[in-house]
Amino acid sequence: MSQPNYRTIVVKRSEKVTPNMQRVTFTGDDLADFPENYESGYVKLLFSDNGQAISDKSQAEEKRLMRTYTIRSFSREKNELAIEFSLHGDKSGPASTWAASTKPGNKILMGGPGPTKLVKNESDWFLLAGDMSGMPALCCNLEQLPEKAQGYAVIEVVSESDKQTLKVPDGIAIKWIINNHPGENSNALLNGIKSLPWKDGNPYVWVACEFNSMRKIRDYLKNSRSIEKDNIYISSYWKFNRTEEQHKVDKKIDSGAPPFVKALWGIVTKCRELSPLKG
Repeated sequence: MSQPNYRTIVVKRSEKVTPNMQRVTFTGDDLADFPENYESGYVKLLFSDNGQAISDKSQAEEKRLMRTYTIRSFSREKNELAIEFSLHGDKSGPASTWAASTKPGNKILMGGPGPTKLVKNESDWFLLAGDMSGMPALCCNLEQLPEKAQGYAVIEVVSESDKQTLKVPDGIAIKWIINNHPGENSNALLNGIKSLPWKDGNPYVWVACEFNSMRKIRDYLKNSRSIEKDNIYISSYWKFNRTEEQHKVDKKIDSGAPPFVKALWGIVTKCRELSPLKG
């Protein structure tokens, strides 16, 4: 079996975009062959099981944690790749903790890229929705929409200070949702979507957010709106009180496991709620 192709990337700068969003820009010789036009796709960052960044390729296959993040931008000319990290305060996991304190010159291993998550530009109108975990990919989509695009972007942020000035076509209305406790109020994003007048025509719906919020939005779109299967992207990028490893299992079960497996996993997750692990 071939070994994964990890790149060593080097922190060039780290800056606050908003109080709860950190942008880290990377450089390094290993980015020389990084493919272009992968904005909204993903990469994997490697950490040791105690949360330290792994920068030595010889340690890549040892016991480690992988954390998935959106490619916010890549410049071949500047040899720079930018990733934005949603910060979680005292609930931060290894990646966001590292991002909040990393310095220029620090190194980390990166795998990927994974495929882009882009809307179909020929749609009649667009509905994009996401929380701060999905915001980097959502912004990538907004920036490549046609100039005459119509529709909405519904974005859940932690505070008023986390609102950003976004590059959007004139026909896209931005609706900000403030949720001071992300993950705890899983109805916030859904209620924002339901408050919008539904436009005529065939929309493309793009959603990336917390797992429980995603499921409620998916049920609403399935039961109350007739969205063609090829005109929707909906995914959870994290799950409240779960590590990424646990979240992956939850997603697999949610995607079509037999009922008895779902019931069994429900018992397991209830037990884990007694002692939740940070992701």
